[in-house]
Amino acid sequence: MRFRIVAIATVALAASTAASQAADPRYPDWPCTQAKVPEVSLAAVWAGPPLDDVQDKWKDNAKIGALVSKLAARKTPLDDAEKSVKEFLASSASDKTTNAKLLFAGLFDTLNAQRSSVMNGLERVTRKQREAADRIRDDTIELQRLQDAAPRDDAKIDALSNQLIWETRIFEDRRKVVRFVCEVPTAIDQRLFALGRVIQQELE
Repeated sequence: MRFRIVAIATVALAASTAASQAADPRYPDWPCTQAKVPEVSLAAVWAGPPLDDVQDKWKDNAKIGALVSKLAARKTPLDDAEKSVKEFLASSASDKTTNAKLLFAGLFDTLNAQRSSVMNGLERVTRKQREAADRIRDDTIELQRLQDAAPRDDAKIDALSNQLIWETRIFEDRRKVVRFVCEVPTAIDQRLFALGRVIQQELE
């Protein structure tokens, strides 16, 4: 039991320390090793015709809106998305440039919104992890106090020990999920850039 308690305490304190670290002090809740870029600039992903005259007009076109939803969905393989872009623009005939601009405007708005949602979610989880780390630290201190007390209350020690096991398991599970989700904003950036490039190539 003594070894088990010490092991739990070690893991708990390590978890608490990990939750308090931030890769960039400007964004204390950002948990990823990748630098946080709050917004993707249009110039970074689009070198085609200006979009000033289309802006939100893509939302008024049901066909383009449905295509944007399909292309922006991560479940749609990028190869399939690129093929759909080419097929759509090939069938656009005289309004090809306008449709290309509307399509990219829709993708830019939609993928940027997806990206912001993912990033906000990551920061919410970080705040939860910080709160969880504080609980783990406090419970670890209390567990050590109970262990050193005389007389020992083995029932309380067992209950708190089990609670710490559960808390650290949840903490570690969340940490693993965060590490995976941290890749998503970059994947969205790459998807937006790739689809923008295909659209521009179809206009050349």
